[in-house]
Amino acid sequence: MGLPFRDLVTPEELPWEALAGRSVAVDGYNAVYQFLATIRQRDGQPFSDPDGRTTSHLIGLLYRTTSLLGQGVLPAWVFDGKPPDLKAGTLRERFLAKERAEAEWKQALEAGDLETARRKASQTSRFSRSMAEESMELLTALGVPAIQAPSEGEAQAAAMAARGTVWAAASEDYDSLLFHAPRLVRGLAARLPKGKAPAAQIIDREKTLAQLGISDEELLLIGLLVGTDFSDGVRGYGPKKALKLVREHLGWDATLQKAGLDPTEAAAVAELFRHPETIEVEPVTLRPLDRDAVHRILVDRHRFSPDRVDAALQRAKRHTTGPAPAVTERGRQTSLETFGPEDS
Repeated sequence: MGLPFRDLVTPEELPWEALAGRSVAVDGYNAVYQFLATIRQRDGQPFSDPDGRTTSHLIGLLYRTTSLLGQGVLPAWVFDGKPPDLKAGTLRERFLAKERAEAEWKQALEAGDLETARRKASQTSRFSRSMAEESMELLTALGVPAIQAPSEGEAQAAAMAARGTVWAAASEDYDSLLFHAPRLVRGLAARLPKGKAPAAQIIDREKTLAQLGISDEELLLIGLLVGTDFSDGVRGYGPKKALKLVREHLGWDATLQKAGLDPTEAAAVAELFRHPETIEVEPVTLRPLDRDAVHRILVDRHRFSPDRVDAALQRAKRHTTGPAPAVTERGRQTSLETFGPEDS
C-alpha cells in the first residue's frame, strides 16, 4: 500500500536534463506492477503472446528502459527477494483484494461495462517468480543492471542510494524515505518525457525533514503511527495528525504511548526500517546491449514484432556507450504486431 505521505512532502519538478548522466535504483516490483495494471487491452485483459503468456510487463520494461537510456539515464532495476515475516498480513490483504477485483471484473464483462471491467482488471495484476526471472533476463540483455535483493527491493534501492552506489532511488511509494534514501524520484516509471514537461518529481530527504521540522527518527515515528506494509498503525491517525503529535518532540516511547502504541511491539517494525536486509553491490555500469539476446526473449520466445523491438533498441542508442546495437531486417513474424503505444 505504501506510506500515505502525499500531504506531508513537497516534491520538486525534475526535468530530464537534470537526470541525464545519473544512475537510479528502480524499485522493480513497484514499476512492473504499474506496467501490468496499465498496459492492458480495452476489456482489461493483459497483453499476451500466442501461447497465452502475459507480456505486459515485458512491453513496459522494453520501452521504459530504452527510453531512459535514450535520455542518458541509467536505471538499475532492483527486484524483491523473500518478504519479511512482518509483511504477511499485508500480502494476505492484497491477495484477497485481487480476488475481489477479479470477481468484479468478470461481472463487469458479463454486463458489457468495459470501463469498469478495465478499472477492476488493473487491480488483479500478479507478478510471478518466473515473470520476475524473465524480466531480469531481458534487462541483462539490454545491458542494464538487474539486482536481486535479499528481501525488500525498495530497501535495497534506498540502501544503494544512501551508499552512493546510485544517485537516487526511484519508486512511487514513500517508504524509501523511511529506508533512508537521500533522494526519492517519483514518476520515473510512470510516464515518459513530453516536450519540455517535467519527467518526474524528486523528494530530498534532508530538505523534507527540515521543512517538517522533525528528525530522522521522528519521520519513522510518523510511519509507525499512520501504518506501513509491516504494521497497522493507530486508528484515527492520518499523516497530519501524526505530524502534529510528533512535533511535540516528546521522545520515542512517550510519543508511541500517547498514541496508544506499545513501544515494545513497535520495536520490530522500527528495526526493519533502521537496519533492513540488503547487500553491497558494485557501482552500476552500462554494459553493451545484446540485440540477439533481446530478440531471443521477445521475438523468438514471445513473438513480438522484430521491427518494433529494433525501433526501441535504436532509441536506446542516443546516450549509450560501447558498440551500438546493430538493427537489421529479420523479416516480419506474426502476432503482437501492435502491442500497445511505443511510449507506454
